[in-house]
Amino acid sequence: MSRKQKKVLIRIIITSVCIVPLFFIPLKGIPLFVIYLILYLIIGYDILLKAAKGIVNGRVFDENFLMAVATIGAFALAIYEKSNDYLEAIAVMLFYQIGELFQSFAVRKSRKNISALMDIRPDYANIEKDGEIIRVNPSEVEKGSIITVMPGEKIPIDGIVVEGDSSLNTSALTGESLPKDVCINDEVLSGCINLSGVLKIKTTKEFGESTVSKILELVENSGSRKSRSENFISKFAKIYTPAVVLGAVCLAVLPPLFNLLILRTSPGWNVWIYRSLTFLVISCPCALVISIPLSFFAGIGCAGHEGILIKGSNYLETLSSVKYVVFDKTGTLTEGVFDVRDIHHNILDKDTLIEFAALTESASSHPISQSLKKAYDRNLSIERVSDIKEIAGQGITAVIDDKKIAVGNDKLMENSGIEYKPCHMSGTIVHVAIDGRYEGHIVISDVIKKDSEKAISELKNTGIKKTVMLTGDSKKVAENVAAELGVDEYHAELLPADKVTKLEEIMDTKPSGQKLAFVGDGINDAPVLARADIGIAMGAIGSDAAIEAADVVLMDDNPMQIAKAIKISRKCIRIVYENIIFALVIKFACLGLGALGIANMWFAIFADVGVMVIAVLNAIRALRISGSA
Repeated sequence: MSRKQKKVLIRIIITSVCIVPLFFIPLKGIPLFVIYLILYLIIGYDILLKAAKGIVNGRVFDENFLMAVATIGAFALAIYEKSNDYLEAIAVMLFYQIGELFQSFAVRKSRKNISALMDIRPDYANIEKDGEIIRVNPSEVEKGSIITVMPGEKIPIDGIVVEGDSSLNTSALTGESLPKDVCINDEVLSGCINLSGVLKIKTTKEFGESTVSKILELVENSGSRKSRSENFISKFAKIYTPAVVLGAVCLAVLPPLFNLLILRTSPGWNVWIYRSLTFLVISCPCALVISIPLSFFAGIGCAGHEGILIKGSNYLETLSSVKYVVFDKTGTLTEGVFDVRDIHHNILDKDTLIEFAALTESASSHPISQSLKKAYDRNLSIERVSDIKEIAGQGITAVIDDKKIAVGNDKLMENSGIEYKPCHMSGTIVHVAIDGRYEGHIVISDVIKKDSEKAISELKNTGIKKTVMLTGDSKKVAENVAAELGVDEYHAELLPADKVTKLEEIMDTKPSGQKLAFVGDGINDAPVLARADIGIAMGAIGSDAAIEAADVVLMDDNPMQIAKAIKISRKCIRIVYENIIFALVIKFACLGLGALGIANMWFAIFADVGVMVIAVLNAIRALRISGSA
């Protein structure tokens, strides 16, 4: 509990305890008034000060103004009627403070999820200087530096392990509780906690560009992007509050004048002023003004705890309306890691064929080349290789042990006049020829993520109307992946610009009220992420450009998180609408009862504080969303 909350709680207790004896002490007149006034000032002085500051700063019509006018008016009526009934004014202020304290507890609770994310901020980085480890500010560490991370410390900057092995706690980034093992040449992200061994890491980014800085920037800026619901409440309050104040004035003045001038009866000023004050207390829009932003704040915090970073409440609201999900294939539905799956029609033994192919591709950094080297899994004698020539869009030729080797696709074989065997399997087909003679082909394919099929199924269970896959791969590969995963539609052999065009075509055909989300990971996905109604980036391995362009970032690259994010957003929005409807219905019903004199000041307390407490209780349900809507 904060110091401010403790002070408010003490004032509530003092006021509550002191009110009880006043029912039994036979005081009247000025002594009784003075005691009640002291209690009133104890419980409500801060509200009066806020109301005064609001008037001075031109923000007259807020809840503090309404509470001040209503309670001071109640005091004035008690003096005018000589009823000594000052309890109503104090009770209104007392219950209002209880409601405010309750609301502050709810906000504090919802902030804990956000605070958990903020705890990933590193305080220092260890660098070695003159044989000693010294601590420096992470922002002072240059890209390419070697930093040391001890057990129990946070990794301050993204980099690659160059010495040591350990387990990392990645829960602050991904929501995943299981530690991740890392060793030499593994990429590590800032914000993770080193659990066991000492690691030496070569930084690949500056601190300002590292994962931890990007996350903190997203979290800190998320509150500045308001949803349509929040903007509606802000506009509503600006019109509603002056309107109810004017209504209260009319209620206090017009009926008495009508009685006096038209009916020629007693004006009944005290009755109508009391009704107008009750009307003001009832009208206070606390439930809406507090619970709606709190609902969004809680929803964003809950998503962050699950490893889903949503950049603002406007994106949370848009996400709830998604009915179309379009995926990039490589790195999103698949691992983005190519493996040798099979070897066909080989005359040489498989190891020899792989060896020639790997040697030919030894100078290339292409993923296909990397997969061939990985499949060979031995040291390559690159001194055996000469005269390497890369033919764009076809493959590579080289001379190995005085033999001319050609490794590539169908076009390379056709242009070299070599008769080749087509393959019935899907994937990238790498043909190998030696001295103009066909020696067989190697089938290489991307590995589908283990949760991709389940993720597509889960999306359909959430009510997604259509799933679409866009890829630069061949039609055959795309067809097989789409069929295996249950994707409704696919488009293959697309360049990055083609993906934007295809996405726009899909957007033009969907109903206007239904939103489209695009999920991608690479730098070439950034234009598509920005063009979609809402862009979702795979953050853990995604490029900086993709994360920057996206509206939602999934920190563990698990496609199952997409359905979870949509479920969280829908439940959060449902809570928002529940609060709006509940608060408005109760408010307007109670306003009518107050104007008719059926509702007294005690009833007004429920209409104001009671509705606010119920709405806030409903709002903090968003903190406990587990992914099920």
